[in-house]
Amino acid sequence: MTDSTDPPLIFVIEDEDALRRDIVEELQESGYRAIEAANGEAALRKLSDATPDLVLCDISMPGLDGYGVLESLREMPPELATIPFVFLTALSEPQKVVEGKLLGADDYLVKPIDYDLMLATIGARLRQVERIREHHHDELATLRRALAGLSGKGAVQVLDLVALGVVLLDGAGRLLHANSAAYDLATTADCFRIQGEGVTPLDQVSGRAFRRAMYETLKAAKAGDDKVVGIQLHSVTGKGALSSLACALPAQENDPPDAPAMALFLAAPERRSRAPETLLMDLFGLTPTEARVAGALANGARTVNVAEELGVSQTTIAFHMRNLFQKTGTNRQADLVALILAGPMMIKSDAFT
Repeated sequence: MTDSTDPPLIFVIEDEDALRRDIVEELQESGYRAIEAANGEAALRKLSDATPDLVLCDISMPGLDGYGVLESLREMPPELATIPFVFLTALSEPQKVVEGKLLGADDYLVKPIDYDLMLATIGARLRQVERIREHHHDELATLRRALAGLSGKGAVQVLDLVALGVVLLDGAGRLLHANSAAYDLATTADCFRIQGEGVTPLDQVSGRAFRRAMYETLKAAKAGDDKVVGIQLHSVTGKGALSSLACALPAQENDPPDAPAMALFLAAPERRSRAPETLLMDLFGLTPTEARVAGALANGARTVNVAEELGVSQTTIAFHMRNLFQKTGTNRQADLVALILAGPMMIKSDAFT
């Protein structure tokens, strides 16, 4: 996506040269930046170097058509898979509009293009994306403020009810508190130790990744920014790994010197219990299938494994992922998992039985 100081970047994919040039000119005259491609194959190549804010794509193109571009896009990393996608279609193609919607297209424009309608549609979609980003920021900020405010014996007792290992570190990376689940994992998993003033991964490769994640997270916290970094902590015996998330707790005015600046969530995939799907449905307004996908991802499953488990295609999973990002106000898989882990999945499963 573009920096906040840059005009939005629109990607125009259209095989009719004259129409493509006209659309690009209209966009540029309206203050947008634009990149273009004459066919689907060229479009996918350009997506390796650019992350647009919205895609305008013709349906009927030789070679890889608009459907193929959309399917490929939805299988890419979340920062690309969630880009608003608007089809350009002829009046004689109503069924193609329906097919595009089922594949996850956000909207469509009918040829010949009404440029006022085009600009209004683009503006509406970009405002929707901005609202989602603001909601995502607010949700994570709320979670982090709650963690940053933990202090006193009562809070320590609450953290000991949490099924995930939770470690709080100050701005210098020194240990402030680790709950009982974190100490249990440190004892049984052979992946890290909680000793002295900090957390020490036992595997050399994991240690480098952990130090890099801690540096990035604490730097973001000091600057008052959000940051979530996923890390795998491997066992020195080679018999497993822990999934962990380093979460920045942005600095607030009047914070005491020992205020938490980073929360580390730790879980062994084989020991996790899924959050009840009904709870996820109630909390985030998910469909049953979306709740199953969200629960599987939060338990460390890859999207290909989720597709196999549900007996559906990767394209269908990409469609569900996109809905999950919209409903939870996130736009990256790491943030989606963080939100789920920091909410219902943090509570021990027997609390729901």
